[in-house]
Formats: sequence, C-alpha cells, structure tokens
Amino acid sequence: MPTGVALRDVREQLFDAAERILLQAGPSALTSRAVTTEAGCAKGVLHRHFADFDAFLAEFVLDRAERMDARAAALRESAGTGTVVGNLADALTALFGSVAVAVVALITFRDDLRARLRERWPAGVPVLTEAAIMIEVYLREERDRGRLSPDADVDALAPTLIGAGHLLFADRAAAPAESDVRRMVTAVVGAAVRDPSA
Repeated sequence: MPTGVALRDVREQLFDAAERILLQAGPSALTSRAVTTEAGCAKGVLHRHFADFDAFLAEFVLDRAERMDARAAALRESAGTGTVVGNLADALTALFGSVAVAVVALITFRDDLRARLRERWPAGVPVLTEAAIMIEVYLREERDRGRLSPDADVDALAPTLIGAGHLLFADRAAAPAESDVRRMVTAVVGAAVRDPSA
C-alpha cells in the first residue's frame, strides 16, 4: 500500500480514537497510550507520524476545524428556506453536539497545545472560529435575501450566537432541549429577523 494512503488511514484512525476518548472521558483522559489503545495500534505508530503528542493534538484540532466546511456549505444552502431561527438552531445543535465543546475544553486544558495552535492559528479557538465564520456567512446571505434587516450587524451576531451556544451546551450530560436552543437563537437574532415566519 502506498505510504501516503497508509499514513492518511492511520491519521484518521488515531483522530477518530482521540475524538471518542475526548467525548467519553474528557481531556484529562486523552493520552498517547489511551489514543493508540483505542485505535487498536502500537504506541509507536503515533510517534512515527507526529513529533510528539501535542503535535498530534494540534493536527487533530485543525482536522476537526477543517471539517466545518461541510457544515458551512449545508447552512449556506439553507439560506432562504425554512426559518432563520430554525436553520441557526439546527446548525448550532449539530455543531455543539459534535466534538466542538470538547475541543474547547481540550485547548483550555493543555498549555502546550495552545502554544502549538498559535503557530498556525493566530487568534481564537479553531473549531469555534470556523463556526463563527460559518454563521456570519449564513447571516450575510439571509440579509442579502431580505430575511434579516439591512442593518443587522452580522459581525456581532455570529460570535454572540457561538458564545451563547457554547454556554448552553457546555458541561451537559445531554444536549439542551430544542426549545431552549431556539429560544436562545431568537433572543440573539430575533430583532434582526424581518418576518418571524422566515
């Protein structure tokens, strides 16, 4: 098997294992041994492909941030359909129901990881920064379509939604009720929505 293909398979296997551990047991349980055990491979495999464990974690976080592209495309395609509040609530539920909240905890938990990420990601938390951009692009699209008021400050609304969403989903054993998410979204963007049925 070509080296590039095998490396990609190993990377994905290790990243998926790290995500499972992070979601099930939190950042303190995320060690190189735990990842390789969960991935079903020898510990040396991780160190053959990454300089050290923090290099692995940085690549893992950036990989999860890159996966926002598919979510961003789906949200943008929803512009002009359904309701603005419903589209945003669904997007935030999908985002924070994923590994995003756990990634924030991981970055907060590991100083060396934050330092590594700063080398390639100068500001913000990668997954949340990408999410804020995703929401901002969507809100601009809705504003251009006339479903938000022309003076809607999407630059302020997007990070507000991400921050409020993170607080709503953080440290919960189960996701908040759909009605709670919709209520939060309505509180943030309701004044900017031109037609509540839109």
